Amino acid sequence: MEIQLFIDENQIIIPNTIVNTVIAGIILSILAITAVHKAKKADIDEPPSGFMNLIEIMVESINNMVVSNMGERNIKFAPFILTLISFLVVSNLSGLFTIVSPTSDYSVTLTLALIVFFTIQYNKIKSQGGMLGYMKGFAKPYAVMTPINIISEIANPVSMSFRLFGNIMSGTLIMGMLYSALGYFAPLITPVLHLYFDIFSGVLQAFIFTMLTMVFINNAT
Repeated sequence: MEIQLFIDENQIIIPNTIVNTVIAGIILSILAITAVHKAKKADIDEPPSGFMNLIEIMVESINNMVVSNMGERNIKFAPFILTLISFLVVSNLSGLFTIVSPTSDYSVTLTLALIVFFTIQYNKIKSQGGMLGYMKGFAKPYAVMTPINIISEIANPVSMSFRLFGNIMSGTLIMGMLYSALGYFAPLITPVLHLYFDIFSGVLQAFIFTMLTMVFINNAT
């Protein structure tokens, strides 16, 4: 769903991927508000059921994953990791509902990678005792390694963004070509392929992006 705006006779086009990003954010916000509301009203002596049971499983799974990969000291990153993987899963699975996935737009995947990148750099500065210690870290183990260390640091968000974008975009293009080629017969064949490109590959790429995020943040701290 593309949006066209006209301001002072100038046309501004908001791509459908950006619109879908906002929609995904709204859906997750509604779910989060609902979860908080239900949690406040829940009886702590009663076991959770239905929606709250699902939320509890998600929170416990993310907490365990963070502790396993980042250590108990980094449990504070669990809400960030949960938000990140939830957005990625919702975005990557949107193709099941004939909605263009936000992560098939490189601007979206690059933005996510930059958020992770600046989170990593902020925590590196904190863990290395300030900006001076942070800058000295690029000269380890030898000063001659400084350019390579800087390039390596910059390459992380680029590689993360291209990996996610490439996998989701390729799946979107392949499914689009199949629908065009098969015509009326598409509904007979494409559902099986959706299982791979949208469900398996989509969830897998969300997991990989999140795991890389945890590894990089753990190294930074």
